[in-house]
Amino acid sequence: MINLSGYTTGGFERGASPMAEAAWWLVRALFFLTPIPWPSRLRVALLRLFGARVGEGVVIRSQVNITFPWRFTAGDHVWLGEEVLILSLASVTIESHCCISQRAFLCTGSHDFSSPAFTLVTRPITIHEGSWVAASAFIAPGVEVGPGSMVAAGSVVLHNVPSGVIVRGNPAAVTGPVKKI
Repeated sequence: MINLSGYTTGGFERGASPMAEAAWWLVRALFFLTPIPWPSRLRVALLRLFGARVGEGVVIRSQVNITFPWRFTAGDHVWLGEEVLILSLASVTIESHCCISQRAFLCTGSHDFSSPAFTLVTRPITIHEGSWVAASAFIAPGVEVGPGSMVAAGSVVLHNVPSGVIVRGNPAAVTGPVKKI
């Protein structure tokens, strides 16, 4: 049983000044969380302005929510589908040629349920080159998705994914290799 009266962030640092964070909230509301189809080039430029490292040819669809852009890295030719949520309490790295489909949730934060203070715990996420995280998949804190792998729609990934495999289910398990065409 948790008792939130003793909650602690465990020394969590937000990573930017309150003014920079407030400015990001405004930019995020106007250009990211809206259903207006702003050009990806504009969204990429805004992310870079706030410290994100973003490659060339990145596509960012409507209603993408990146909480702390200064902890976000995307390689070249990355696609972020509608309503993707990236909770970047720790770093999130998406290498080149990856697709993160609609409503996927990359979550770098959780809590220590065994701690009386329900302490915040953060761990980075890495999606390696050539991988696909399909619609409505959940990627847990600390997970690495191996190069060339696929996370099937609706999967809950709690552990690292080897390279070149398909994982699916809750919790996600390897169902076989990615077939090359």
